[in-house]
Amino acid sequence: MVNGAPILIVTAGDDKIDNGKYNAQFGAKAKMLKADEVTQLIGYSVGGVCPFAVNDGVKVYLEESLKRFQTVFPACGSSKSAIELTLPELEKYSQYAAWVDVGKSQL
Repeated sequence: MVNGAPILIVTAGDDKIDNGKYNAQFGAKAKMLKADEVTQLIGYSVGGVCPFAVNDGVKVYLEESLKRFQTVFPACGSSKSAIELTLPELEKYSQYAAWVDVGKSQL
């Protein structure tokens, strides 16, 4: 949550959020939503959260860790679904707000 609004950061599956970088980027402490909050605020259940068609007011950010891949496989609304996308496709379909460097991994 940033300024009371939920955000969704899409990262590589092996990356984690760096609290210091997150705070520098967003001016707030990183906080993982509880499972019931995810469904209510983002619009998908844990395990199926995807960066497409999220609830109104949710801003989607893409983490720099994704840039090391030719294609990525975000979930598509359930824990048993995913779609292969290029980064330009991910940008287009997620309607992302910005690329951010808030992960612990180094490119």
